[in-house]
Amino acid sequence: MPSAKILVIDDEPGILNLVTSYLKADGYEVYTAADGLSGLKAARTFEPDLVILDIMLPGLDGLELLARLRRESDVYVILLTARTEEVDKIVGLSVGADDYMIKPFSPRELVARVKAALRRLKTGAGSRSENAVLVFKRLRIAVNSRQVFLDDQLIELTAIEFDLLKALAENRGRVLTREQLLEKVWGYDYFGDTRVVDVHLGHVRQKLGEANLITTVRGVGYRFEDEPL
Repeated sequence: MPSAKILVIDDEPGILNLVTSYLKADGYEVYTAADGLSGLKAARTFEPDLVILDIMLPGLDGLELLARLRRESDVYVILLTARTEEVDKIVGLSVGADDYMIKPFSPRELVARVKAALRRLKTGAGSRSENAVLVFKRLRIAVNSRQVFLDDQLIELTAIEFDLLKALAENRGRVLTREQLLEKVWGYDYFGDTRVVDVHLGHVRQKLGEANLITTVRGVGYRFEDEPL
């Protein structure tokens, strides 16, 4: 089996070398870029399975690179940021990042997140063949083809958005905490900001429009409300 391809985009040589050495030690094929324009070109030619992207880049910053990348690819993106302002994290997730880490970070934790993300992408976040289709009054979730239909209209979701919706639907009527959703969807013990769940579920709600199938249970988590057929 060919190893997964990882693209690392960062303008700090020390971080590029450190992350590359850890990823290669685990058998990944790694390509690097040190500025935004080179990173965007590499993403198009290298066609990585996962991208590790710094926000602060010369030429073309990471958020603009991500916005351009999202117009043509749904590759999994882990955002790196040295900033602590909440707005930077939220903007990055809103633009289309799947996860983020704050510098300085543990390279071991980064590799663990990479492994979990690739495992989830390969297995469909643990989809079960006996639940190939989840059918509700308004929503139909085709697990194997990873398609969602609202009133028979196809709804385009990212990989993270699909897995969040599926996790809630499989537990219809039960409140899932942010921590439970992180474990189910991201696939690891998450010690960062759990509001990453809020941002991605906000996107899901926007795409479902007036259906209002996901309820927020304040201070606890989320619940899927559609009635089964």
